Amino acid sequence: MNIHQRHTGINFHPKPEINLWAPHARKLAIEIEGKKTIVLKKKERGFWHALADNLQPGDRYRLLINEKDSFPDPSSLSQPDGVHGASECINLNEIRNTDSTHWQGAALKDLIIYELHTGTFTPEGTFAGIAGKLDYLKDLGVNAIKILPVAAFPGERNWGYDGVFPYAVQQSYGGPVQFAKLVKACHEKGIAVILDVVYNHLGPEGNYLGAFGPAFTGKYTTPWGKAINYDDAWCDGVRQFFLENALMWLRDFHVDGLRLDAVHAIKDFSPKHFLRELSEKVTELNRESGKNHFLIAECDLNDTRYINPVEKDGYGMDAQWCDEWHHSIHVLLTGEKNGYYSDFGTLEQLVKSFNHAYVFTGGYSPHRRKIFGTPTDGQPGERFVVFTQNHDQTGNRLMGDRLSTLIDFEPLKLAAGAMFMSPFVPMLFMGEEYAESNPFLYFISHGDDHLTEAVRKGRKREFRDFIKKANPPDPAAESTFNQSKLQWNFDSDKHKKQMLGFYTKLIAIRKEHAVLRPGDRRNVSATLSDDKKAIILKHEGEKVSILTLMNFSEDATTLSFEANQPQLPELLIYSAHQQWGGEAAGNESPWKTTGSQTEITLHPWSVAISIQK
Repeated sequence: MNIHQRHTGINFHPKPEINLWAPHARKLAIEIEGKKTIVLKKKERGFWHALADNLQPGDRYRLLINEKDSFPDPSSLSQPDGVHGASECINLNEIRNTDSTHWQGAALKDLIIYELHTGTFTPEGTFAGIAGKLDYLKDLGVNAIKILPVAAFPGERNWGYDGVFPYAVQQSYGGPVQFAKLVKACHEKGIAVILDVVYNHLGPEGNYLGAFGPAFTGKYTTPWGKAINYDDAWCDGVRQFFLENALMWLRDFHVDGLRLDAVHAIKDFSPKHFLRELSEKVTELNRESGKNHFLIAECDLNDTRYINPVEKDGYGMDAQWCDEWHHSIHVLLTGEKNGYYSDFGTLEQLVKSFNHAYVFTGGYSPHRRKIFGTPTDGQPGERFVVFTQNHDQTGNRLMGDRLSTLIDFEPLKLAAGAMFMSPFVPMLFMGEEYAESNPFLYFISHGDDHLTEAVRKGRKREFRDFIKKANPPDPAAESTFNQSKLQWNFDSDKHKKQMLGFYTKLIAIRKEHAVLRPGDRRNVSATLSDDKKAIILKHEGEKVSILTLMNFSEDATTLSFEANQPQLPELLIYSAHQQWGGEAAGNESPWKTTGSQTEITLHPWSVAISIQK
């Protein structure tokens, strides 16, 4: 497979060329609106090919199978009239030439990631709307945005995980050209772009890929629909379809990284797993382009095989989401113990997660009723992305509650301090930096009434395990979507402005001190205080050390240390200060010397970050 250009679908190289996968078709043709139908010739391994000099960008077309059934093109780059309408020809070379900057990519260990959903991040709900907020994000200190999936989905309202045209950019967001312009605008501001992609299933409405061949398999199941065929008969064409999709986003749209949704649901028993092959292709692209593209996996298996390098017989993912860090701190702050949260709730577990990322590294999980996880020894910190909330952990709640509505102001700041001082890559969920109170709910806009009703019933069933007589908001109602939009008019809200200032300061501290960059984790240690109320997190560098002290208690606690330095530690930030909405007077340091000891008394639910030179 050539990594330099896309061959799947209709492409202009520069002459129009058509390559389609339809192994079970006897005849295949392209019906072009207002033009002559083009008949394709069958090639090896289920592929069809044609040259078409009269095909031009902007042409609308459909695919005709066996002179009978007409469908949109599953490899279409644009669906201007929705998932059931005609496909549109797009010259990918013009998209490719959109980003004229000299941007070479960003290192994972430097990233401050901001996860956002295009439709609810701004009032406009478009790529142009995001572009209008880039200065705000840059002032906050964010240097990477992670965008929920943009692959075309039914209707205009969706999280994106019901996408059915993996190559086509959602039209209601602005379509492919506007997305390319957003990527360019981000790079001009020094902001990397991470795109969420879904390679474990396709959505239920407008999913026409299966009409062209065995794109799905009955060997495995996923919670969201049929599993994609990565290892059964005719799987070569399916693998190529998704490999080329990933390369397109990186090479042609200049996206910096991909976040791969739920890779544990990518079932593949081939000698070379799909993820490993994808990693090898991206490595080849990086080597030949000189740019730094990366892959971040969402995986709930605590299996380091996914993030081990290919040369160590791993799948070569550059990083993974670390859900167990989130679960540990969430339960400590909220007290929730439902579902998978039942495995968490002790400070010892959060200490372990600071030290090892995973909480379960081969021990018994009561919730799973089995021994679970692998050790993470030797894994650098940038292999793990941590967060206090994200689209899943918020949106999959009955009422889409954000952490800001579940806990008080002080523990909310404590959570932020813990995340930014962790030895891992931090990720914010849109709005958390100013304690957004609007929920992030689950929403859809399917055109199939029966499917919509099935989704409603499924949501109720899902929550009955947690809440009897559960009645989640109607996912199909436009009001559910509108309620999930961020509120940007918080200038008169003192607490929101204080939280925004606190986040901005934390990010600045993290970026200023090299010792806080993820990497070899042997210089980072987390321990539990003697009274078991606080966590002591230390980053030790050659010239300076950063000490982060976190009180996870409703009571004040005093921590004592040997006074082995002539000066007291220099306080960088203390969440309990009045500047940040706390009760501690002024900005005086809480550090003091008592005999041969240095002491600090922490307010309840507070975090203090200090530097020792």
